[in-house]
Amino acid sequence: MTRRPVDTGDPDRLYTVTAGRSRVDDTSFDLVTLIVGECEPTPGMQSEHVRILELCRHPTAVVEISAELNLPVTVVRILLGDLLATGRITARHPRAARSVADMPDSALLKEVLHGLRNL
Repeated sequence: MTRRPVDTGDPDRLYTVTAGRSRVDDTSFDLVTLIVGECEPTPGMQSEHVRILELCRHPTAVVEISAELNLPVTVVRILLGDLLATGRITARHPRAARSVADMPDSALLKEVLHGLRNL
């Protein structure tokens, strides 16, 4: 499978996509935050918003959305902020391990690593 090169984007295009915004006002989205669409796209929506809702019919990580849209993560975060503010998506943050007891056993991790190397 060939991956498309990452498009850092034409500055004019990115300016248009984000309506001139260059930063997210919220820190709701890190790279592994799972995004879930809560509605179907509606007529007149920005095409990038439509595509995000289509991608997020099932939980999808921010980094995956960025790759699928071929847009920088910072731009995707701005677009996600728009959708979150209007209730069209929800953001699910991965649960952090609360203690050492919640972490996977190191022997299991070594077995997984060994299996991956054998692939």
